[in-house]
Amino acid sequence: MTEFLVKHFVKDYEDVEKVSVRTAYGVLSSVVGIFCNIFLFVTKGIIGIFLHSISVTADAFNNLSDAGSSVIGLAGVKMAGKPADRDHPFGHGRIEYIAALVVAFLVIEVGFSFFRDALGKIREPEALKFQAAPVLILILSVCVKLWMGMFNRRLGRRIDSKVMLATAADAMGDVVTTSATIVSLIFFQVTGINIDGFVGLGVALVVIWAGIGIARDTLEPLIGKPVEPEEYERITKFVEQYDGIEGSHDLIVHNYGPGRNMASIHAEVPNDVDIEASHEIIDRIERDAGKKLGIFLVIHMDPVEMKDEHVLSVKKQVLKILDALDPAVSIHDFRMVDGEEQINLIFDMVVPYEYDHKKQNDLRTSLMKLLKIADERYECVITVERSYIGDAAE
Repeated sequence: MTEFLVKHFVKDYEDVEKVSVRTAYGVLSSVVGIFCNIFLFVTKGIIGIFLHSISVTADAFNNLSDAGSSVIGLAGVKMAGKPADRDHPFGHGRIEYIAALVVAFLVIEVGFSFFRDALGKIREPEALKFQAAPVLILILSVCVKLWMGMFNRRLGRRIDSKVMLATAADAMGDVVTTSATIVSLIFFQVTGINIDGFVGLGVALVVIWAGIGIARDTLEPLIGKPVEPEEYERITKFVEQYDGIEGSHDLIVHNYGPGRNMASIHAEVPNDVDIEASHEIIDRIERDAGKKLGIFLVIHMDPVEMKDEHVLSVKKQVLKILDALDPAVSIHDFRMVDGEEQINLIFDMVVPYEYDHKKQNDLRTSLMKLLKIADERYECVITVERSYIGDAAE
């Protein structure tokens, strides 16, 4: 069913990096959510009024609020798809994160409502009455919500949409909630023991935790987070595949919404190659990155020594000492100014982000002492910096 809907309602559905395609996915998800939730609201509402069932009627209005969440998602996706303008030169993609955050707070609010009601039922248990028709309606709701959860999760992962993943979590929370209600009714019918309040308390905690998780995942790209290891590999390998590029470092990625990234990177080029020739390569990589990766890439050019055996041997010596001292640390932009009485070694040292200033200074001091032992003429000019890459890639 999911692939059928995608193929019939999303044009160019395989081109998920395209903004218009992402918007079409978002519209499809929201429209399906609105339709399904209104269907459940009407069905449960009629049955609840007919049977005078408060639980079914309440569940119907819960579905109506879910339809409201789908409307918020639809508005967020449509607004996020707006093109860049003078006031927002990088587009409006982050609105999608804001919409997901609103949905997350709605999920948390529902969880707290369940929590409050569950405490009330534990203190003052209500008389339960098992009826087959309401249970069948609840089972129908579970089936529909389960499909909606899988539908939104599949689409959300395909286009990396926080709104869809939040909607999926909300739907799965409803599955757990309604299933728990069914279980408590059946348990009461079989044993005569009312566990409705305790089951509701557990469900409320699950829903609240799910909402907090959605909010956390949504806030991370808004606040700013390091580049994912997979994205780091993808960009660096793309840059380094070009002839004339010897290596890269200092990759920073700025996210302006799903599929809207701006990045900067330092590319190492041989220092004996004509600067205009290297600049032409850099320009070509930047243009190709926009077309093939969908990233606005800015490249800083770093000239590096490739032929001077003395410089290369000293660099190798520094790397060997540093690896023995701390294998988690790396260097780049290595330069050497040679002299008879003094040899200046100039380079940047990249340390893990959790290293505090004291540990950084101790590491730098230890490295300088060890290099001084290797050759008393060595004088180091070391710039310590932290990586912008996620832990798994460091």
